[in-house]
Amino acid sequence: MTLSRSLVPDLVALQAFVTVARYGSVTQAAAELNLSQGAVSRQIKELEGRLGLLLFERVRQRVILSENGRRLLPEAQALLAQAEALTMTALGIRNLEGVLRVATLPTFGTHWLLPRLPRFLERNPRIQVVLGSRIDPFDLTRDRFDLAIHYGRPVWAGGVCTFLCRERVLPVISPEGRARMGIGAAPSAAEIARLPLLHLESRPRLWDGWLRDAGVEDSAAFEGHRFDLFAMVIEAARAGVGIGLVPTYLVERDLAGGELVPLAPVRDQTDGAYYTVLPEDAATSALSGAFRSWMMEEVEKRPSS
Repeated sequence: MTLSRSLVPDLVALQAFVTVARYGSVTQAAAELNLSQGAVSRQIKELEGRLGLLLFERVRQRVILSENGRRLLPEAQALLAQAEALTMTALGIRNLEGVLRVATLPTFGTHWLLPRLPRFLERNPRIQVVLGSRIDPFDLTRDRFDLAIHYGRPVWAGGVCTFLCRERVLPVISPEGRARMGIGAAPSAAEIARLPLLHLESRPRLWDGWLRDAGVEDSAAFEGHRFDLFAMVIEAARAGVGIGLVPTYLVERDLAGGELVPLAPVRDQTDGAYYTVLPEDAATSALSGAFRSWMMEEVEKRPSS
């Protein structure tokens, strides 16, 4: 059942309501809205008439929100905010051919995707990219994302996963931290195990797996400081707090600039991989498909070592 249009308040009246509520004064509200006091008062009365509720009580020279007014104010504010957001979105896309909403793992987005994004935009100059960060799987359709970047298994409710790449990791530290800890030119895995290790909380077995692959079983693999983002692990390594075991794509610029140095060769990790995820009901979207193909091209450019 559709509500009668005669009962639905217009945005001008809602704006008057919210502004008078903020100031507790019709005079001040009228000044902000660039209207006469009479016009603001009429809008309030019209809104009260449509809703069948008294929104304000007149006390001396002030207007005070009634109990009903206090209940409705948050929803009125939310409606105005939505209308403003809609307007800004429309202004932002009116000269574009499309909008692509991408959800990415935070550090992946900052360290891998954003430095490469200009190349995609050069191919698609009239596209707007909206980039959001997510760590855990979510409902792509409900959150209105066209594509997500996911690490783990190729499992996503309501989504179609496409393999992107496996993760390649290496232990790193700052040159200053290396000198302070007296780390030699080519430390063995057993020597690295005895150094201060930095851990990602969501992947507590990362160091243990790396050391086991190198033939070292050491309970010290679980010791050390813990962080909830790879970005924090990297910054801690840069600060010389300890040794970070991080994906190579996250530290490309740090390694190139000498701010971090590797302590061992790159090694593949096989417990998980990166995938692009498209909503099942939009798996054939041309723009999403183009972005996915571009990402795969970028992955293929990575060095072999």
